[in-house]
Amino acid sequence: MQTFGSKPCSCPSFKLREVASMYFTMIAVFLVILVVALQGSAPRGSDFPYKVPLDPQGLLELSWNVSYPEQAVNFQLLIRDLQFGLLFGMSDRGEFENADLAVLWSDGSNSYFGDAWSDAKGQLHMDSQQDYQLLGARRAPEGLYLLFRRAFSTCDPKDYLIEDGTVHLIYGILEKPVHSLQAINISAIHGGLQRVQLLKPNITIPELPSDTKTMEITAPDVVIPSQETTYWCYMVELPKGFPKHHIIMYEPVITEGNEALVHHMEVFQCAAEFDSFPSYNGPCDSKMKPDRLNYCRHVLAAWAMGAQAFYYPEEAGVAFGGQGSSRYLRLEIHYHNPLVFKGRRDSSGIRLYYTATLRHHDAGIMELGLVYTPVMAIPPGEDAFVLTGYCTDKCTQKALPAAGIRIFASQLHTHLAGRKVVTVLSRDGRERQVVNSDSHYSPHFQEIRMLKEVVAVFPGDELITTCTYNTQDRSQATVGGFGILEEMCVNYVHYYPQTQLELCKSTMDLGYLHRYFNLVNRFNDEEVCMCPQVSVPEQFSSVPWNTFNRDVLKSLYGFAPISMHCNKSSAIRFPGDWEKQPLPTITERLQEPVPHCPPAPGPQPAAPIPLNLGQLRRD
Repeated sequence: MQTFGSKPCSCPSFKLREVASMYFTMIAVFLVILVVALQGSAPRGSDFPYKVPLDPQGLLELSWNVSYPEQAVNFQLLIRDLQFGLLFGMSDRGEFENADLAVLWSDGSNSYFGDAWSDAKGQLHMDSQQDYQLLGARRAPEGLYLLFRRAFSTCDPKDYLIEDGTVHLIYGILEKPVHSLQAINISAIHGGLQRVQLLKPNITIPELPSDTKTMEITAPDVVIPSQETTYWCYMVELPKGFPKHHIIMYEPVITEGNEALVHHMEVFQCAAEFDSFPSYNGPCDSKMKPDRLNYCRHVLAAWAMGAQAFYYPEEAGVAFGGQGSSRYLRLEIHYHNPLVFKGRRDSSGIRLYYTATLRHHDAGIMELGLVYTPVMAIPPGEDAFVLTGYCTDKCTQKALPAAGIRIFASQLHTHLAGRKVVTVLSRDGRERQVVNSDSHYSPHFQEIRMLKEVVAVFPGDELITTCTYNTQDRSQATVGGFGILEEMCVNYVHYYPQTQLELCKSTMDLGYLHRYFNLVNRFNDEEVCMCPQVSVPEQFSSVPWNTFNRDVLKSLYGFAPISMHCNKSSAIRFPGDWEKQPLPTITERLQEPVPHCPPAPGPQPAAPIPLNLGQLRRD
């Protein structure tokens, strides 16, 4: 049975559903009338503030808004070149199997819309509970607009639970007429996936001061390489004597026509200890890239496809320029070019909004999670292996001001094996609040996300970051490190006021790992070399990954003492004893939220809705 992470919920009684259905039917009818009244004109962009192209050619454009009072998402799908219909929906990681779908299909003369689901074999079924509510469909000069809505939670086991964090949207284009939903062959359709954060936070946008200036950090008309994935690096130098300013907002600048190719972008500031950095404009993985550019890693701005402008709170801004700040910036753009377009030129980047009128606080960035070390490893063939990094009460007591700090944004980060990431605030042994969580995390979609509410962290609090990994496609252990096939578990939290604490992370005590390797040698026929010249990754690679060795390592990570890295921006630890520290004791866990089930009509025939779209094209 498909659950999509569904949790038990208390659904309304049948009588309540019947009574409530009249109200919601009236609302739906009103919305359809409103849509029909707009016939022939495109909806206003302000009605659907979030927008993303679904396909690389830009033929499908999704816009949406979020209603938190109604716990629903309203979708607008623009189909620029309608053939015989399409599939749109959500699944755990972007698969077409076990997916929750809204389907528009046509036999060439008659068109239909319905809520459907696919089983583990990819066969489509009409859902007995029609939770994709059609609001309207109409043609405009630019294409067909399809409007529909979906509740966050439906209490339907076939439906996807829309949560905070990443959502994997899938689409499929029907290029031939079909006479029924069951006749659609998923394996034969042209489809793909797009990752977005559907549930954007409902925050107040602060006004910009009158002296706000802008600076565009953009690629210099580069030719996008004709390959699927490219990371492009470009160095920018601020003017000499550029004084201290506060960045208070930034937004993407996307070259027209490249909206579907620019996947994500980041602006990094370089390390201040270097007087200069060489110029560079080329692929980030090129052997021609100067090594010194690896010291440009302090994030100033980050954008991912589907994200809007990023605003800092009125009381804080990111400092750049002035004494002790590097004048050198590195722009990094991820181009996703699956159709291998050739000769496409691009000048995309990020527009910074900054002011000389400094705000009350400098905003800071702090790293939480695990230290980049091979001591933390994931055995091969694991479906959901968990590693946890700690920012302990001892570190926050030492490094945070008495009034605490306020976290307002967060960027989660792992490499390719990461599947889930969550950071929880704990106080006095009790979990108090989720800082940020992504149950459908993808390493291919990383953005700085505004939090729905500011999180206050005080001296003595603990910040615990847990990552879940999948290594079912690997035959060797995956160790922690900087390489793309190594792993990380990080949460970059954005906060104010800035403190000296830049890194609050942990790793298991190395001595306990040596004991583990000794134990493996003792109870296994195959010997793990404990020679001093053999590295930790090499020792892990020689472990025979039977059930015993897996379970012991998993248990070890759950009780062994840790080495705390409570570091200043100079990479020097705060004074104190940070080795062989006990794991934080949690006596009370946060309860899993119970999804709310909206009132819905009683059992109805699982029938599609006929649409009058006229005769669709036959090539």
